[in-house]
Amino acid sequence: MLRVQKVKVDEIYVPTARKKTLHPETVRHLAEDILENGMKTPIQVRHDGKRHILVEGLHRLEAARWLGETEIDAYLVQAKRH
Repeated sequence: MLRVQKVKVDEIYVPTARKKTLHPETVRHLAEDILENGMKTPIQVRHDGKRHILVEGLHRLEAARWLGETEIDAYLVQAKRH
């Protein structure tokens, strides 16, 4: 079973290929929803020994960053590199 942990937003590395899938309008809508209802689903990150790497949840991460959050709930998962 996965446990939620707090991860610092600024310490999450987003792979370049993943950044290309970002839609600013989606981030804005999601940020508004998070303000009203809170973050419903944690993002997923993996740890490569040095840093946390985003696996799933780019728009949630960017919405949290846009809202000025310094930490975000995340599942630490074992995932293969993309």
